[in-house]
Amino acid sequence: MMRLMLSRNAGTGTTVSTTMRNTTDELETKSTRAWTRRLIPVAIVLAALNLRPAITSFGSLLEEVRDALGMSGSVAGLLTSMPPLCFAVFGVMAPRLSRRFGPGTVVCAGMVAIAAGLLIRPFAGNTAAFLAASALALMGIAVSNVLMPVIVKRWFPDRIGPMTGLYSMAVALGTAAAAAVTVPLTGALGGSWQSGLAAWASLAAVAGMAWLPLVRDHGAAPGVRPVPEDERPGADGGADEGADDGGSAPVAGSARAGGAAPRSGSGRADGAALGNRAGRADGAALGNRAARAGGSARAGEAVRVRGSGRAVQGGPGRPGRRGGVPGQRGRGGAPPHPRPEPGGVSPHPWPDGGRLRMTRSRTAWALALFFGLQATGAYITMGWMAQIFRDAGVPASTAGLLLAVTMVMGVPLSFVIPRLATRLPHQGPIVVALGLCGLAGYAGLHFAPAAGAWAWALLIGVANCSFPLALTMVGMRARTGAGVAQLSAFAQSTGYLISIPGPLLVGVLYQHSDGWGLPLALMSALLIPQMAVGVLAGRNRTIEDEAAAV
Repeated sequence: MMRLMLSRNAGTGTTVSTTMRNTTDELETKSTRAWTRRLIPVAIVLAALNLRPAITSFGSLLEEVRDALGMSGSVAGLLTSMPPLCFAVFGVMAPRLSRRFGPGTVVCAGMVAIAAGLLIRPFAGNTAAFLAASALALMGIAVSNVLMPVIVKRWFPDRIGPMTGLYSMAVALGTAAAAAVTVPLTGALGGSWQSGLAAWASLAAVAGMAWLPLVRDHGAAPGVRPVPEDERPGADGGADEGADDGGSAPVAGSARAGGAAPRSGSGRADGAALGNRAGRADGAALGNRAARAGGSARAGEAVRVRGSGRAVQGGPGRPGRRGGVPGQRGRGGAPPHPRPEPGGVSPHPWPDGGRLRMTRSRTAWALALFFGLQATGAYITMGWMAQIFRDAGVPASTAGLLLAVTMVMGVPLSFVIPRLATRLPHQGPIVVALGLCGLAGYAGLHFAPAAGAWAWALLIGVANCSFPLALTMVGMRARTGAGVAQLSAFAQSTGYLISIPGPLLVGVLYQHSDGWGLPLALMSALLIPQMAVGVLAGRNRTIEDEAAAV
């Protein structure tokens, strides 16, 4: 009897100790999470400010760099084609690097690469070294480009529109600032174009320091608390594959494949499904054969199941699901690829067990083509627009300001367009409106480049706001954080590959036609298919649905 009482007292003590430790861990986790959520918007803005100055600062001083390094028009076209080339080559590496090191670490390293490249390239001394240093900076931009939508989806799943708008607005602001300030900054630094280009490395260094506290953010995310070893269920199952891109953190409003059991193991795993804020949802099936999960958890929490390495989470107003049907206890009998309910989460968004086959999704292809065509116009504008105005007789400083006006249009519109896009069931009308503005701007550049310069700069600036719209549609066309990461990598990498020939072809046409008629005709013609595929990408569909339907 005494032995039994001592055993019970020991068990009670262990339980109290475990409870106190868990309470302390939860308080520390909540405090860290609150501090991180305040820091992340600042870090996102600082990173976004650095995603275009490497390109537009060069465009403002293109003539000076060409004269100093002895570049022809074709080589200059190659330089203006480097951004999409590097984004395509290095951007595809971002999801894998994010899984390995965490998104915060990868973005921080990207800022360091940008700073190093911008500091080295003005003093390279020859064209080859200039290209290599530019590629280093563009590599940092590429991985950050891909991971920004992932970070927004991960930390702000219920504020994708506003946060994407903030990020896009910062990108536009950095682009415009580099275009407007580089020429006067060069004059203030003694007239050396090397100093004017190198000065932008300091902004990237500041952004890198802002991301340093997030380097350790490898797997933690809002609402996730890793379950201690002694609290984990007794299921001795093998680890499932296919962790989330972007640090394997769950995103509110998303769930993993329903009914998917660990590949090995004979025990049963107790789990908890997340419910609405106001209500509770019954548990869902987890386990190798038919694990039962009773109970509920409030939205904003997550439970990790031993052997799977994944968390189940339900977003605000969305019942968490894992197999089975909400409200049904016991064994989950979900079909292999059930269709998601409107406004809910897909119970089986991973038809192949971890990786979505993007090449089988029409929406993914439409979004990639739209991204590529809008990127073509954007990089032609950033690389050549100032030169168009200078050839029309506009002074260099004014040409830089006109390019800045084009870029700065993205500051207010990058905040308005994503919010508007998330409220519309179809984003096609926005795509068409932006394309028509671009057609009007290019026509004006052809017929009266100097007389109506400010009007054409404004119209082309509006047209270039297809970029924040494309980013917003990336977040809207996937249901899960991992889906957003895969779609973002596919759309951006494929899109940037498509956009590579554009700036180079403009340089060749400019050199051989000795004018801007043919280049402007090409830029106008590209807007027609851009509007067509943008309308297709704007349909209210998700890549998980299309992959499951194949």
